[in-house]
Amino acid sequence: MESVAVYHGKISREDGEKLLSNAGRDGSYLLRDSETVPGMYCLCVMHEALIYTYRVHQTATGSWTVEAALGVPRRMFRKVSNLISAYQKPNQGIATPLQHPVESNVSTTAQG
Repeated sequence: MESVAVYHGKISREDGEKLLSNAGRDGSYLLRDSETVPGMYCLCVMHEALIYTYRVHQTATGSWTVEAALGVPRRMFRKVSNLISAYQKPNQGIATPLQHPVESNVSTTAQG
């Protein structure tokens, strides 16, 4: 995972949800490691006091993709930052546009 300010690493789902709830705004979002699937990440976004989680992963060819709503075509991105930029626009197949980044307090290093 490249170094992006919203990447929180190996935090639990509960900790991620607390961070988003504390942010308290629709469109607040963060990225964290999946607790159940090694190598998978979770894009968590708050909308109307609910937390929606979307799986994010890197394909065998090195592209990044989000598992959005059923029936939404899969999109590929060269960088995680490009993926985030794309989902900041409305009507992209997730609950609400990514509007308010919840940044990590710990620095992460570029890994890919």
